[in-house]
Amino acid sequence: MALSAASGSMLRVCARQQLPTTSRAAIASCQQQRGVASSFDSPFGPASKESTYKIPDFSKYQSKKSPRSNQVFSYFMAGTMGLASAVGAKATVQDFLVNMSASADVLAQAKVEVGLGAIPEGKNVIIKWRGKPVFIRHRTQDEIDEANKIDVASLRDPQADEERVQDPKWLVMLGVCTHLGCVPIGEAGDFGGWFCPCHGSHYDISGRIRKGPAPLNLEVPSYSFPDDETMIIG
Repeated sequence: MALSAASGSMLRVCARQQLPTTSRAAIASCQQQRGVASSFDSPFGPASKESTYKIPDFSKYQSKKSPRSNQVFSYFMAGTMGLASAVGAKATVQDFLVNMSASADVLAQAKVEVGLGAIPEGKNVIIKWRGKPVFIRHRTQDEIDEANKIDVASLRDPQADEERVQDPKWLVMLGVCTHLGCVPIGEAGDFGGWFCPCHGSHYDISGRIRKGPAPLNLEVPSYSFPDDETMIIG
């Protein structure tokens, strides 16, 4: 037991004597490593005692002109690019609208001019407008009086004659039956107007439905009189 205690004491004494020596060696080694210069020269490494970082030199890329000249050039380039973009956008929109607009043959059918002098009183003419027949009737005074004598309240589609014409002498209607789209026959039927033989619809001298399955009067298109002898439909 005494021998073991003596051995432990001797080991502890030796350890205490060697520890400072080892520490001093480690400290000296670290100091020596700090003193050795690195072979890698970082562009952002310490450049001097006053500066912490080394800033790259971009002076060769710097413009030799004044700041105002550079601003004018920048504004000029931005304006030029904006103008070019606006012109390109305008051309694109214009081409799109031209492609979407009606063709020349469609525009030619948008309006039809009719010479009224060629239509005698008491007669009908049929013209084609937008692919549909249009009835034009030069009515006599007796026909006008007959159309105005009808009790509007008794009609299936109540409409006074004066609401359907701009000039009482001229009645203009689409020649399409409001039942199933057939073309009625003029100066026929029970009421002296138009008759649709397909399903038996009778219209009076004002184009109003009086008998048969048609639910509505014959449609009146848009038209105008630029002068006394001319009518423009459309």
